[in-house]
Amino acid sequence: MSEEEARRVRLYDNFRDVNRIDPSFYERYDVKRGLRNADGTGVLVGMTNISNVHGYVMSDGERRPDEGSLRLRGYELYDLLGEHISGQRFRYEELCYLLLMGELPTQAQLKSFIEVIDSQRELPDGFTGSMLMRDTPPDIMNVLARSVLQLYAYDEHAEDRTPSHEIHTALSLISRLPRIMVLTYYSKRARYEHESMIMHRFIPGQSSAETILSMLRSDRQFTGEEARMLDIMLCLHAEHGGGNNSTFTTRVLSSADTDPYSAYAAAIGSLKGHRHGGANHQVRAMQAEIKENVEHWDNDDEVAAYLARIVNKQAYDKTGLVYGMGHAVYTLSDPRAVICKRFAEQLARGTEYEAEYELLCAIERLTPEVLVRERGTKKTMCANVDMYSGFVYSMMGIPEDLYTPLFACARMAGWAAHRFEEIGAGKRIIRPAYKNTHTTRREYKPIAER
Repeated sequence: MSEEEARRVRLYDNFRDVNRIDPSFYERYDVKRGLRNADGTGVLVGMTNISNVHGYVMSDGERRPDEGSLRLRGYELYDLLGEHISGQRFRYEELCYLLLMGELPTQAQLKSFIEVIDSQRELPDGFTGSMLMRDTPPDIMNVLARSVLQLYAYDEHAEDRTPSHEIHTALSLISRLPRIMVLTYYSKRARYEHESMIMHRFIPGQSSAETILSMLRSDRQFTGEEARMLDIMLCLHAEHGGGNNSTFTTRVLSSADTDPYSAYAAAIGSLKGHRHGGANHQVRAMQAEIKENVEHWDNDDEVAAYLARIVNKQAYDKTGLVYGMGHAVYTLSDPRAVICKRFAEQLARGTEYEAEYELLCAIERLTPEVLVRERGTKKTMCANVDMYSGFVYSMMGIPEDLYTPLFACARMAGWAAHRFEEIGAGKRIIRPAYKNTHTTRREYKPIAER
């Protein structure tokens, strides 16, 4: 707002007072802030067959830490991704099939499924010039949301809610979002950094991970190991329960019987948030500050001392948060972080990145100790997937601008699965209640008497 607007409107003079709620009200009326119970567990609002995020057990009314588990359609994530990284098979498309269709595919079913995704990568005529290269904003996530909404206009059956159309729309977005992401990245670089605009065509027959790397690299070259690592990262971000913010956003909009494009665009907007998918930027920025200010990365005392500064709100963003540590559900371990860390170690060993990998391990190991010493906090805490995901991307030369958009591309499958389930089983519009703090009626006065 300009100074002139501020002078004339004066809307923000008492912004915080007008929008403040007495904290005692939440306890008095047993309000579930953030749809959380008092012990931090999520409020049960629905049923799902899609996935289960497990991080603690309830015993005699007490929440007790447990090893993390993520099951997709009943299958443990460790089992789905258990093969060594040198294996030749790409798994993301197979995971998409599982999420959308409910069962693991046969070889023939997977082949047909991949062929359908491959056939949908083409964008409408003129879409790149009119939507991606025109007035490109500085955040790629906004372009993804805008593009999904605009694709509604190219769909003659956009308001069709039949299963066939819902599946077709989901598959087309799973196919197209990676292309939109990379093309937008180069458009952004051209507009804001005056770099060359690279527009590679996609290569038919490539997996989602291969397509991203092929379009992103100026020389189109990448190793099989890099493609399989990116494929693993897509799998790790594909689905994480109905309670996470962006998936719940998809559920809320779908319960209102809106079109799929509106629901998925809203989910992208949610994922952009710094408390959700956008947290990976905070993690990398915090890690960069630690690297710059800790002289000896292999010295636990030095690392712990700087973590203490962060915890005491004296360093980084002065919130007291150690980004990449802790999760709403996981306590002893985050299975996504465990898998990501394992592959990160394989990629880093014997390379220039090994020292940084060891530093991240030290942050993971020392943070709980620092919190106990500085705050007396004894809450069980583990690293979450963001601790190592940005590091893995950096080793592959993937720019930070694409960290959250990659998350969105991967999560399309999970969003679609939950939309399908909400349409099929939800049957009621999601409408929680809010308690009004004005307990008495206020007397209205005509404007001349105010």
